[in-house]
Amino acid sequence: MLRILEEFFGHARGRKIVAIEFLRLGLKVDSAGKIYAGRIELPPAKIARALDVDRRVVIETAKEIGKNEKLLHVFYRLEPRAFMGNAARELGYDTIEIRADPKKKGIVASVAKILADDGISLRQAISDDPDLFPDPVLTIIIDGRLKKGTTEKLKQLSFAESITFK
Repeated sequence: MLRILEEFFGHARGRKIVAIEFLRLGLKVDSAGKIYAGRIELPPAKIARALDVDRRVVIETAKEIGKNEKLLHVFYRLEPRAFMGNAARELGYDTIEIRADPKKKGIVASVAKILADDGISLRQAISDDPDLFPDPVLTIIIDGRLKKGTTEKLKQLSFAESITFK
């Protein structure tokens, strides 16, 4: 998707920044060029201020997306999601952050198997898109607390460049 945005907005740096941020945040754009987080319409001026661009750049980016059938089919279907990673501890959950080669197969399956074998339930698993995030992280929030034996098993995963427990 990043390649498509580069092709479409490569001529306009500000619009590319805006479009990438819409994608990263799951902001929906409709055919009229209106921007939404779920069903809540967002004011372009507030988005512009947060991204340090002129509000007209946000408005024109959304209008261009709305007019382009290929982009509209993607952006109209985006949805924001609650990411509990930073609030997990307060909710009584532990978090596992894994950095690994995103092209490696079986990362989520391997971690999920260790957790399942130890009787631990997943609450949430979020994997950053390596095209949108320069340092992609697999974040897994578990129901409750990790067991010491489980952390030792996870540390032994050969594909993991780093594992952080929170």
